[in-house]
This record gives sequence, C-alpha cells and structure tokens, in this order.
Amino acid sequence: MGVLPRDLSVWGMFVQADWVVQAVMVGLVFASVITWTVFLAKTFELASAGRRQRRILAAVDTAPSLAKAPDDALVRAAQAELAVSAATDRDGIKERVASRLERLEAAAGRRMLKGTGLLATIGATSPFVGLFGTVWGIMNSFIGISKAQTTNLAVVAPGIAEALLATALGLAAAIPAVVIYNHFSRRIAAWRAQVADTSSAVLRLVSRDLGRT
Repeated sequence: MGVLPRDLSVWGMFVQADWVVQAVMVGLVFASVITWTVFLAKTFELASAGRRQRRILAAVDTAPSLAKAPDDALVRAAQAELAVSAATDRDGIKERVASRLERLEAAAGRRMLKGTGLLATIGATSPFVGLFGTVWGIMNSFIGISKAQTTNLAVVAPGIAEALLATALGLAAAIPAVVIYNHFSRRIAAWRAQVADTSSAVLRLVSRDLGRT
C-alpha cells in the first residue's frame, strides 16, 4: 500500500491515497464545484426571469387590446398568427393561437431547465462514485495489511480513513445537488405557471379583439 500517512488531515490523507482514490476525490470536488456554479447561475437567471415575467403578466392583463400589449414573445406569436390567419375564416383562429403559445411555453420551460439535469446526475451518481473510491481504498488497505503481516490499528486505520474520505466527499457532493435540484424544480414550476398565466392573458386579448371585429 506504500508508506502509511502520518498526517491524518484531509489534505494529508489525499496526498497519501492511492491514485485511483485521488482521482475519485478530485472528480467529486469538481462535481461539487459544478453544483454550486449551477446554483449561483440559475438563482440569478430565475430571479431575473421571475421579475420580468411578473411585469409582463401585469402589463398584458391590463392591456385593452393585443396591439397595446407589451413587447413579448407570446404577444408577438399571437400577433403573427393573427396576421397569417387574416385572409382565412375566423373559425379556429383562437385554437391556432393557443397552439403557438403552447409551443412557446414548452420551449421556454426546456430552456429554463438547462443545467438542472447536471444536478440530478451529480446527486444520483456521487454517492456511488465515492463508494467506489472507498472500496478501492479499503482493498489497498487489506493488501497493505497482508504485506505488513499485522493487524495493528495504527497500521490499518490510516488507509481505511483515506478510503472513507472518498465516501464523505461523495455525500458532500450529492446532498447539496439533490437539495438544490429540488429547490430549482419548485422555482421553475412557479415560473412556468407565470408563463402559462401570461399565455392565458394573451388569449383573452385575442378573444376580445376578435369579438370587436
């Protein structure tokens, strides 16, 4: 197993660990960095998107007509469909507008979900990656015990401690990833509800405009 470590700090155990265990630890630390990077980026993105959507919803909800609604993708889509359908009969116009809006809602939801898949993957796999590092490290510890022909705790403990550090890092990477993923799932669901409310408000304007003609 090599020279047994005397420094049982986290860094000391990392330096003295087998290269496979070191690779596992580095990967888990990298996964943790990704988790917190996604957390910061997505927090700002959702906060900005939520404020903007609330403003648009309020403006659309109080607009007297579609022409006076604020500039937004949903409003533009409705206006585009009305322009295309101007030369056709009015039957089914609202259904065609609703179809366009539904596609835009789905596309917006997919864009907002970008990055959260990484959190789910990290949360699901990190404990198993850490467990792999632990199993590998304990296997090397037993090999070292066999070579040293002793079960002295002072000989066994450092190698096992190195191995268990991989499990600890796996849990440290997985737990925040799962919590943050669930947090974003709720936030994104609330934002998508705002988008759906805006879409409904646009459809009401379309219905009013058609009723005036």
